[in-house]
Amino acid sequence: MNTQLMPSVSVEDITRAHLRLKGIVLDSPLQYSHRLSEIYGANIYLKREDLQEVRSYKIRGAYNNMSLLSDAQRAQGVVCASAGNHSQGMALACAKMGVRGTIFMPSVTPQQKVKKAKAFGKEFVEVVLVGDTYDDAYAEAIKAAETNGWTFVHPFDDLNTIAGQGTVGLEIYSAANFPIHKVVMAIGGGGLSAGVGSFFKALSPETEIIGVEPKGAPSMYESLRAGKIVNLEKIDSFVDGAAVRQVGKINFPIVQEVVKEVILVPEGQVCATMLDLYNEDGIVAEPAGCLSVAALAKLGDIRGQNIVCVIGGGNNDIARTSEIQERALLWAGLKHYFIVEFPQRAGALRDFLHVLGPDDDITHFEYTKKHNRAVGPALVGIQLSDPATYDDTMKRMAESGFKTRAINKDSTLFEMFI
Repeated sequence: MNTQLMPSVSVEDITRAHLRLKGIVLDSPLQYSHRLSEIYGANIYLKREDLQEVRSYKIRGAYNNMSLLSDAQRAQGVVCASAGNHSQGMALACAKMGVRGTIFMPSVTPQQKVKKAKAFGKEFVEVVLVGDTYDDAYAEAIKAAETNGWTFVHPFDDLNTIAGQGTVGLEIYSAANFPIHKVVMAIGGGGLSAGVGSFFKALSPETEIIGVEPKGAPSMYESLRAGKIVNLEKIDSFVDGAAVRQVGKINFPIVQEVVKEVILVPEGQVCATMLDLYNEDGIVAEPAGCLSVAALAKLGDIRGQNIVCVIGGGNNDIARTSEIQERALLWAGLKHYFIVEFPQRAGALRDFLHVLGPDDDITHFEYTKKHNRAVGPALVGIQLSDPATYDDTMKRMAESGFKTRAINKDSTLFEMFI
């Protein structure tokens, strides 16, 4: 690789961005986590970007980028695409600067994020919902920019955005009066990791930068493996703040240089981490916001190390709570779904209950008799008290005489019924 031709962000770029952001963003706390430190035998610190006014670090890149636009560009108007948090950052920047902006967001974006973008942007911003992923919204935003002469404010693939996100690293470095062994953060398009990584590579090269992606959207992971940017055909958009099909063209070569490794975390584990942070620490983190904490278990032996996890955002929609709980239970091996053929006779369900352990429970039962056959199928969800009892449950099912089919690992049937 010809490093002379590589795009780069300097400490000076990030320092200047930090000065522009004075009075706009919170110098968010670097909070010591007693619970996580005890679990991992390390010193775990949380960089609380969920406490920003827009509840994520994205205000940094959006505001810094817009601060550097010309008067003519601001007068003409701006446009962006976002899965949620960048939209709020740009919306707030538009309102503070009095600039007209249009924001394209995927139709599946949680309503909490959509409403917040409109609230921050006030009369200066219009929100347009389109497509199923960030990439769909991006394509429409680019068309609108070309048609209307608007300036596109990129959420990650722009050096000015990257410099703004890099101020997270500047604050971590400034607040820590100890050597930092690892900084762990989510990767979507690569803006945060490129910015923070660039800062630490210059001033603390011994600090390892660890990126984390959801298993269902491993765009940076696959790109690094291939040695080039890849475009994923299909992604799971649940971790909406870090789910992109393709990482930034500017970001990728920077990440190659400054990020030590990218770790993949299953969406179910992300959900379990969200619930733990809320129940144990009182932290409301969105899925992408807690990827860094979810990755701690995959870092190997970190005993005695000083680790910083960036809590990137807290824009979680409470309407998703049931789905979050469900995904967490499935990942933990506590929730299982079966298709069970029940004899058409009285007492069949009562007989089936004997397959349950003393602390297990039926959480879903869907059965409709639409024929006169001797047996009829039912969709049954069972929650176990301990994942280790699954084999015993399956043994009792086999001995019960009921014909059953487990569908958790049958993706076709699972997506059809659940």
